[in-house]
Amino acid sequence: MLDLLASPEAWAAFLALVTLEIVLGIDNLIFISIVAGKLPERQAKIARQVGIGLALVLRLILLAGIAWIVGLTAPVFDLGITGGPGAHGEPTFETAFSWRDLILIGGGVFLVIKATQEIHHKVTTAGQAHDGGPSVALSLGGAIAQIVALDAVFSIDSILTAIGMTNELPIMYAAVIVAVAVMFAAAGPVMRFVNDNPTVVMLALAFLMMIGMVLIADGFGRHVPKGYIYSAMAFAASVEGLNMLMRRRKARALARRGRASAAG
Repeated sequence: MLDLLASPEAWAAFLALVTLEIVLGIDNLIFISIVAGKLPERQAKIARQVGIGLALVLRLILLAGIAWIVGLTAPVFDLGITGGPGAHGEPTFETAFSWRDLILIGGGVFLVIKATQEIHHKVTTAGQAHDGGPSVALSLGGAIAQIVALDAVFSIDSILTAIGMTNELPIMYAAVIVAVAVMFAAAGPVMRFVNDNPTVVMLALAFLMMIGMVLIADGFGRHVPKGYIYSAMAFAASVEGLNMLMRRRKARALARRGRASAAG
């Protein structure tokens, strides 16, 4: 342990892994914000805390069973068909599936269905009078169950990424704990921001749908580099940020004109 603390390479690996784990945690945080946002404020806080706490527990358990996690990448069955040659002669999709592939496909399908249902609900109820409460009836237990289910998917992906970056288990443990602590601190502000801005909610749901499709593609052996995904998300978020700034300035200008008219 002392050797690791004195090693610049270990610190570099730790910082890189913390950064990557935080970036990967964005997916999880968006989902938690969307699900918890449908609960009353007190229950939403409980759902966030329990969900992120279980995410940490799951990751630590998976790190403890690291040999089992690596074994999840071994093929379980093969359909024995090919998807046709790709641009470089390789099959267009895998037909040998591991437990990791099946988990990613199942999690991706769940995300796509969940995001589609939420988008459909928000579109069909747009303009209807409501009291500003949760848009979809959901119990605290149901919210936690959904969060835990996706926590499992994101945790496996997160730990496999950590294994690919370093062989030192203490570094993995420390990086995961720090990344989840950052998620815990950011969960409340992220959920309030998402819920206070309806267009951001729709953008977040679109992100979830995209992430779900990427998980499905990854399960079928077509890996999409995460840099492309997060670059697209950052660009879309930047455009939405400019739209929010424009709407805020327009609202302030209208308010000033209204006060000027009243004073005149």
